[in-house]
Amino acid sequence: MNVDVDRSRCCGAGMCTLVAPEVFDQSDEGVVLLLERHPPAATHDSVRDAADQCPCAAITIHENH
Repeated sequence: MNVDVDRSRCCGAGMCTLVAPEVFDQSDEGVVLLLERHPPAATHDSVRDAADQCPCAAITIHENH
C-alpha cells in the first residue's frame, strides 16, 4: 500500500489522526501530516478507514497487487 495526502484539500477534521495515528498526524495549523507513505500491513485496514472517513477526500490509497 502507498498512501498520498493532498494537504491543500485537507480541512483539518482530524479523523485520520483518530483512526490511524501511526500513519497520520496534524501540523500546528491542523493540516494532515503523512508519517508513513508505505504503512505496515497491520495498519492497512485503519488507513482505508481513515481515507473513507476523510470529509475532504485528501487521502489517496494505491494498493500494491
